Amino acid sequence: MKKQKNWIFPILIIIAISVWIDLPNNPGIHIGNFDKPLDIHLGLDLVGGVQALLEADLPLSTPVDAEAMRTSRTIVENRVNGLGVSEAVVQQAGDRRILVELPGEQDPEKAIATIKQTALLEFVHLGDHAYPPGTVLKTDFITGSEEEEQQTQENEGEAPTNTPQTVYHTVMTGAMLKNAYVTQDKLGKPVVAIELNDEGAKIFKEYTSENVGKVLAIVLDKKVISAPSIRDVINDGQAIISGDFTIEDANNLAIQLRYGALPVPLKVVESKTVGPTLGQDSLNKSLVAGIIGMVIIILFMALYYRLPGVVADIALLIYAAITLALFKFIPVTLTLPGIAGFVLSIGVAVDANILIFERLKEELRSGKTIHQAINQGWSRAWPSIRDSNLSTLITSLILFWFGSTFGASIVKGFALTLALGVLASLFTAITVTRIILHLVLDNIKATEKPTWFGI
Repeated sequence: MKKQKNWIFPILIIIAISVWIDLPNNPGIHIGNFDKPLDIHLGLDLVGGVQALLEADLPLSTPVDAEAMRTSRTIVENRVNGLGVSEAVVQQAGDRRILVELPGEQDPEKAIATIKQTALLEFVHLGDHAYPPGTVLKTDFITGSEEEEQQTQENEGEAPTNTPQTVYHTVMTGAMLKNAYVTQDKLGKPVVAIELNDEGAKIFKEYTSENVGKVLAIVLDKKVISAPSIRDVINDGQAIISGDFTIEDANNLAIQLRYGALPVPLKVVESKTVGPTLGQDSLNKSLVAGIIGMVIIILFMALYYRLPGVVADIALLIYAAITLALFKFIPVTLTLPGIAGFVLSIGVAVDANILIFERLKEELRSGKTIHQAINQGWSRAWPSIRDSNLSTLITSLILFWFGSTFGASIVKGFALTLALGVLASLFTAITVTRIILHLVLDNIKATEKPTWFGI
């Protein structure tokens, strides 16, 4: 029992921290530069919002680089987070698609418009021409959508509608842009500095050495956002975009360059809006179902196992507090499948206690004392508990991988909450229940008949 008593203080600390995190009006953790809000984040299906599916805007015959898609996913995530949406979900779905979920977004049109802006960044050679920002250009870098549009126009005998009609050469795309930020020139005026990767630096060096004085347009979604002239040869892949910029203009340009530097052009192939009323109704029903299930389990354990059942109920409440604290601290975005995973893990937690208590009964029936029965029951129940929970964790890992790889966010949320719940249930069933039971039974004589156990 001495070893068990050593766990009492750490467990009390864990319980206190969990309860503090679970407080509805928790202010969060603010220590120096560390800022950690502790809120419950609800998914799209519970609070409503916008869901969109993006696809590589390239011909199906063109292979899509896996690393380029991963980079595109990160850039899209940066873009949508600029909307101010809490816990936006952006994940890759297969080798050509990206799934975007914006929970709580109240302006679907704005959200979709922002997502559609995540297209291709190009550095286009204009020669001696300098078009104003907003001008639509036709370049020789053709996306899948443009190829389909051109094919349709040719089949219908229509003339292309791009203005101007001249086809300009794309020197390189945003795939070669490493960074863009605002700085100042020698006169203190705001300018935008760009950094290219090694391949981009090589291409830029060759291009600028042959085109000093020419215009190089920065084009996003085939629209000119800036058209600076090349003043010097760029040898190191670092260049300055100067112009009549205000601080705000320069910052906006830098953001467009950073977040528009998609190595793969994307298009929205599907979008839908989930109403908040439907989400709230689902949340209410889920909470009611969870409360009913918890009450039934608590009553069953108390009535069937009596005193140990009451101890298990206390451990179950501690388990719920610890799991909810994990959800808020990580944080985990709760969806309906995620809540289902949490409810299922409650059953796993109860299952561990049942295995232990049934072993305890067997030991008591064989004539063991109470304290002997507790130690033997735990040690003999542990292999079954370990193996069953390990198999559940392996299954959760496979489901989480499947959800991450193929964009099945529903499966991913279920797997994550189930795995966290199983880990928390292992801790409470093996440690918390045992310690509380020892504390209670220390006051019971070893020879006393355990009528409190239902034997």
